[in-house]
Amino acid sequence: MSAQHDGHAQHAIAAADPRRWWALGAVCVATFMLLLDITVVNVALPDISKDLGAGFGDLQWVIDAYALSLASFTLTMGSLADRYGRRLVFTGGLVVFTLASALCGLATSSLFLILARGLQGVGGAAMFATSLALLAANFSGRERGTAFGLWGATTGGAVAIGPLVGGILVTAVSWQSIFYVNIPVGIAAVAVALTRVPESRNPAAGRVDIPGLVTLVVGLSSLVFALVRGNTEGWSSTVIVTALAVAAVMLVAFVLIELRAREPMLDLRLFRIPSFTGAQVAAFGLSSSMFAMFLYLTLYIQNGLGFSPLEAGVRFLAITLLSFIAAPISGRLSARVPTRWLIGGGLTLVGLGLLAMRGLTADSTWTALLLGFAVAGLGIGLTNPPLASTAVGVVPPWRAGVASGINSTFRQVGIATGTAALGAIFAGRLTPKLDAAFAQAGPAVQRVAAHVPDTVFQSGGSGPFPRGSAGQQAALTAFTGALNDILLVGGVTALVSAALVVVLIHPRDFVPAGAPEAQDAPASVAGTAEPARP
Repeated sequence: MSAQHDGHAQHAIAAADPRRWWALGAVCVATFMLLLDITVVNVALPDISKDLGAGFGDLQWVIDAYALSLASFTLTMGSLADRYGRRLVFTGGLVVFTLASALCGLATSSLFLILARGLQGVGGAAMFATSLALLAANFSGRERGTAFGLWGATTGGAVAIGPLVGGILVTAVSWQSIFYVNIPVGIAAVAVALTRVPESRNPAAGRVDIPGLVTLVVGLSSLVFALVRGNTEGWSSTVIVTALAVAAVMLVAFVLIELRAREPMLDLRLFRIPSFTGAQVAAFGLSSSMFAMFLYLTLYIQNGLGFSPLEAGVRFLAITLLSFIAAPISGRLSARVPTRWLIGGGLTLVGLGLLAMRGLTADSTWTALLLGFAVAGLGIGLTNPPLASTAVGVVPPWRAGVASGINSTFRQVGIATGTAALGAIFAGRLTPKLDAAFAQAGPAVQRVAAHVPDTVFQSGGSGPFPRGSAGQQAALTAFTGALNDILLVGGVTALVSAALVVVLIHPRDFVPAGAPEAQDAPASVAGTAEPARP
């Protein structure tokens, strides 16, 4: 019997198995946890900086270590799950994620926390890579649509309430609590997975692409290291030049390996489909512009403006809740509006929202960000549903899992490289602005400010000066000036991505639902069905 027929039989058996609802619950809980840890950490960063003495580069790595692990290991974990069992890999991911969460809470130094966050990302990659595969293996027909819908609502809810949950936990307990809360939830999810979730695997699964994994991890890590440390070490220093050279060699090697591999973890042939490429541009553009900006906005709102983590979380609801509300509206519009205009329009709103946040000064209040927050939030909600459907809708159904994994990878690469790149620009712009602002503030301020650039990074513009003092005003003037600069970069990035999406995504690339060629396609992209307008 063929692997495809085995899969059909497996789905039929799963449809009658009452354990499938336990599988849905375990998957939704795990997904909620791992996505919450992407957003919940942002509002804790100022407290982490104070408690662990973390510098600005360390804070970037707290975000990037998690995103890099997710980006690097998601596709590999999917291959492992198909070969050795989806429940096995999913449960292993839960164990690693839960253990790493405990280590994050126990961290006594920034390096310890960064390493624990990287390990947490490895566990998260295993959970994320197997989530949809477990649902597909346990549900069929109309029930599968219901399961995917509940999973989608879970992802949206995690993103929507992440900053608020983080603010409540940090304000009421401590920053460590945002990690400790994962422990009982993780243990319960492991127990359910081991006792209630049926095992499934792909009988035709291939080998794991180890050379691809190694070159991708080394290449991305070297690139992010260079971007984070470039201003500190000097862009022409041996360390940074070497890191950039290693990144270039490893990433080129990764592409060559994937092109020659019989079973690549990143099938580059899919990029022959223009709409598929457009979906990856949109995923990267959204993450590297809006989501990478959260670190800098958080530092400004909490330390620069003096808000508590909870107060900051409430203010971020202007983005996350509007995104959550706009998403189902976008889903309904996709039946009548071409997806390229929905995705392009959403990214345009994100770009305009980031540009609307500009114009900050030392005297600005948080309401100066409100219009931009609202517009960007609507843009995120407008973009995400059609982006997800496009990523899998332009490939045959049997390649949907691979396509979804690639799209998730581009999202995380966008966050990791965007956070580092914006930080590099921010650091380069802040130092001369500090010199100019302190020069205007007078000799007394200049004596205190001789060695404060990193302090200004961490403090969101307050620096070592009392709030309301001339020194604090000067530091905040420089910080908001540099923040305005990277808001411009982020806005332009989103707008350029929007333009590319409109050009690349086209209805003719979408695979018609139910087409015979889509059901029994050969193992190559060239065999996609005759395109038709969806």
